[in-house]
Amino acid sequence: MRCPFCGNLEDKVTDSRSLASGSAVRRRRECLSCGARFTSYERIEERPVMVIKRDGRREPFDRTKIERGLERAIQKRPVSPMEIDRLVNEVEDEVAIVAGVEREASTKTIGEMVLARLGALDKVAYIRFASVCRHFENLEEFVEEIKRLGEKHD
Repeated sequence: MRCPFCGNLEDKVTDSRSLASGSAVRRRRECLSCGARFTSYERIEERPVMVIKRDGRREPFDRTKIERGLERAIQKRPVSPMEIDRLVNEVEDEVAIVAGVEREASTKTIGEMVLARLGALDKVAYIRFASVCRHFENLEEFVEEIKRLGEKHD
């Protein structure tokens, strides 16, 4: 570690502590050349989960996109913001698990995760979200989805 005062590369660690969250280590160092003390932080470099879009593009996972889609689906529905936040947190956690070591998940997989939870929360919001997620193109697709939803939750 280069000393910020004299530029020397030789130092010794005088104290190491894990930060409260456990996500980093704080180290107190002393330069062996000038004797100055300084602090360094060591963190794990995390790769973001990449979302594979329908057209094959990849982009970093962004929970705000799920939130925006859900806001449209629950518009004028009796669903609290707390319930939506909980749903998004659950999906975000599941995406991290499903993405595994490859750190990738498809938009289809993420959409199905949202739908699995939304169906129990609000049926109308479920149909609205499903119509966008599954690209409904005609009335028959809506009717089929409503029938499936009725069968699942009867």
